[in-house]
Amino acid sequence: MYDDPEQSWNVEPSGPLNGDVRVAGSKNAITKHMVAAMLGTSPSRLENSPAVRDVGMTAEILRSLGVGIDISGERGEVVTIEPTATPGSVVPLRFTGLNRVPILLLGPLLNLTGEAFVPLVGGDKIGTRPVDFHVDALRQMGAEIDVEPEGIRARTSGLKGTRITLPYPSVGATETVLLSAVLAEGRTVITGAATEPEVIELALFLQRMGAQLELRPDRRFIIEGVSELTGATTTLEGDRMEAFSYLTAGLISGGVVRVAGCAQSRLVTAINTLHSMGASFEITDEFISARADGLRPAAVQTDTHPGFMTDWQPPLIVLFTQAEGMSVLHETVYEDRLRYSGDVLKAMGGEIELFKTCLGGPACRFHDTSAVHSAVVRGVSKLQGTEVVIPDIRAGFSGVLAASVAEGPSLLHGMHHLERGYNHPFETFSELGLELRRDQG
Repeated sequence: MYDDPEQSWNVEPSGPLNGDVRVAGSKNAITKHMVAAMLGTSPSRLENSPAVRDVGMTAEILRSLGVGIDISGERGEVVTIEPTATPGSVVPLRFTGLNRVPILLLGPLLNLTGEAFVPLVGGDKIGTRPVDFHVDALRQMGAEIDVEPEGIRARTSGLKGTRITLPYPSVGATETVLLSAVLAEGRTVITGAATEPEVIELALFLQRMGAQLELRPDRRFIIEGVSELTGATTTLEGDRMEAFSYLTAGLISGGVVRVAGCAQSRLVTAINTLHSMGASFEITDEFISARADGLRPAAVQTDTHPGFMTDWQPPLIVLFTQAEGMSVLHETVYEDRLRYSGDVLKAMGGEIELFKTCLGGPACRFHDTSAVHSAVVRGVSKLQGTEVVIPDIRAGFSGVLAASVAEGPSLLHGMHHLERGYNHPFETFSELGLELRRDQG
């Protein structure tokens, strides 16, 4: 319904990429805000929404439950949610595997209807996204849950606040508990919570709706359940993944891309990493830009916030191929993200070796598994234009970056992945000077 696997881009290298990019709100925040808004008793308005396919998918999921959704504005930047007092409790199976929103609906539907069925989650194939953390948390809050072959079925006579310790600071599991605890009876304490900016943004929106919650310095959320939430209006913060990606596009091509719409505070670790590779920055309240006369290698480990985020890793790997020397990347969040990104770059001539051991940092939770989660990248690699199939959102952006500096044209298939997570990427790359042409079929 939403994927168009026949959509392809022809990319013709055309020199340095230069220009200005204004990023919209975070793709990883907008869909969670849409789910939160259905908990209100009055409409909510989300501004600065990105025009990404995940928004359309989430809108259709919520409409199937009886929630009113209106997407307006010149570029679809305003999303208005009209909650219903009697939502449906079953997310249809046609939404199986499209994105991760269904699992986040379990808690809200249990609070609103006392029962729920959601199909299996989807999203990029970058590693396991276990639902165990979500399910275990909801069971601790009093839900009866059956995990079936086609999805998850749950029921409750009323969710109760409790103490929940997450075994890993999972963003999705933290969001599930927040969305469930705000209307649960009593106090919920989340220990070991994720504190990514998008999680904090969701918590602030829930607070704006009337939720009673606080964040303690030791990764603890404390939520006092309330009987009712109201609608609210908010403007989404800029997408830090998209901002980093376009800064990288300028650096890798020898140009300068000025990125507006994303605060410096959301990019501290990314800026420091690029600085260590030889980039110099101009940073103002309005924009951030980076330039480099030459790139040095680096050793980088991804981690939960405030570490180097996993979504920054794929474009960084492309940048490594154009740095003089050997770089190391240690992925500690998703065990298969390196494999998919590496496949695209290796097909284009990138000199990348993948390893099951922990390189470039201390032993991580994958150290005694068969996960391929470390990479050594030799630069400068002479990338060659080729035909390749894109497997996920971030690898899609990385494929375009690599194609922009390759020798000869490239044909990139499966570009619906990129448009699921980036705001008008075709138009943005074109405005930066990259020669692109769409192919359908």
